[in-house]
Amino acid sequence: MSDKYIPALRLAVSDPRKRLRASGARKFIRGRRGKNCLSLLLLALTTSSAQRAGPGGSPIASEESQSVAYRSVVSEVRLVFFATDEDSQNVQELGKDDFAIVDDERVIREFRSLTRSVSMNLDVIMLIDSSESVLSHFREESAVVEKLIWHSPWRPGDRFSVLTFSGRETHVICDEDCSDSFTADRLVPQGGATPLLDAVEVATRLLMKRKRPDVWPVILLFSDGDDTISKATFSELRETILSDDTRIYAIDVSNSRQPSNGAATMQRLAAESGGRYFLLSEGAARIFKDVIDDLHSARLVIYQLPNSGSDFHSIRILPTHNLKLHFRCRQGYYYRAASRNSEENQ
Repeated sequence: MSDKYIPALRLAVSDPRKRLRASGARKFIRGRRGKNCLSLLLLALTTSSAQRAGPGGSPIASEESQSVAYRSVVSEVRLVFFATDEDSQNVQELGKDDFAIVDDERVIREFRSLTRSVSMNLDVIMLIDSSESVLSHFREESAVVEKLIWHSPWRPGDRFSVLTFSGRETHVICDEDCSDSFTADRLVPQGGATPLLDAVEVATRLLMKRKRPDVWPVILLFSDGDDTISKATFSELRETILSDDTRIYAIDVSNSRQPSNGAATMQRLAAESGGRYFLLSEGAARIFKDVIDDLHSARLVIYQLPNSGSDFHSIRILPTHNLKLHFRCRQGYYYRAASRNSEENQ
């Protein structure tokens, strides 16, 4: 969401001043005081020409661009979220008065729009850990990826990329066209250390470079969560993820139901971004169904940016009528002071 999801709406009003007609000028010059008027007219034209010229006399604008523009800037927040009932089932009917948003401790009840995100295309990166710690699960990991690509009800406008990471590198297996070219045998286990956070940062920035308003960025992360070599810190990565509003669906390949640092990292990546956490042992069919159902049930709400002196806005969504509803979204967004000042000066 400046925050990548806070676009500005600009309204330009043209200056209504009329221009002097050539025919009127000729009649005026022919009058009894024609010589004096001619001198005044030449002086006015010279002054106008000088004002239109930049340093050294070079023109800086055409006649058509001389009108004054008055600009009004309105910033808005675009928030993708999910709603479920007490049985963790997706809510089918939801109105604007069924929830409120707490944005930087300010309660928002007025929304410009609320829509289902089914019309949005997806830009999906499947980010696969191929380091030493997951080699025993790599074949199962590859099979799940292949099933997700080939058997999911993707739309024609959806894009898929597959990246792997190990050692200090992130490798691109296929970029944007994987639905046509990917097979599991293209995934080769590499071994070595696990640059988990660095790889997530690479994937997020790749999504940022090709971001479009009608495309939703998603990362499906397959790993055990045990980072051993990354340069990026979690706080740095968190800022990058929230700035781009990238959803992370974390699939834990360790299959351990015991608490561990790796599992905690995967769970936190999913929670911070508004995504979900799965165990690979749940099976490809279950993961496939839950991810697709989740993506198709998302909603997009748009509201005016609340006044705040803070760069970071935390976000919570609360039910207003049915207290059994549960909401999930990214945990906040960044709205830079530099962007704020730039808009105020326009």
